[in-house]
Amino acid sequence: MYLTQHTDYGLRVLIYTAINNDALVNISTIAETYNISKSHLMKVVTTLVKGGFLSSVRGKGGGLKLAMPAEKINIGAVVRYLEPMQVVECMGQNNECLLTPSCRLVGIVSGAIRSFFNHLDGFTLADLLNKPTYDLLYFSKIPINAEE
Repeated sequence: MYLTQHTDYGLRVLIYTAINNDALVNISTIAETYNISKSHLMKVVTTLVKGGFLSSVRGKGGGLKLAMPAEKINIGAVVRYLEPMQVVECMGQNNECLLTPSCRLVGIVSGAIRSFFNHLDGFTLADLLNKPTYDLLYFSKIPINAEE
């Protein structure tokens, strides 16, 4: 099992935004930092805003901020929101598997997914932030001195 690129990018955006939460951040800077597609990142950010994890400020000088403190953003909740988690066909809408009426696989896989999320539920965005990550991602803000 693996997380989709959408979820991977979503978690990276949240980490970047949390590290730089003393100012608004923008999609272009995040995309450049991670060397990922700006257009793909825009879709990810839209989803995170709709999910209530990020807030956006439009217009000149706008950008992104966390919608709540990093300590309140649960990693399990983020992954649940971003990830479809249809691991086998019978867990989806278009199930045509012949074995579905008698198969026990879906119960076993569902239990594994519950365990996966139970583990992720024990962590918040704040748990992902450390000094090495801060050193890599913090974007120093230069104060503007109006007198110069």
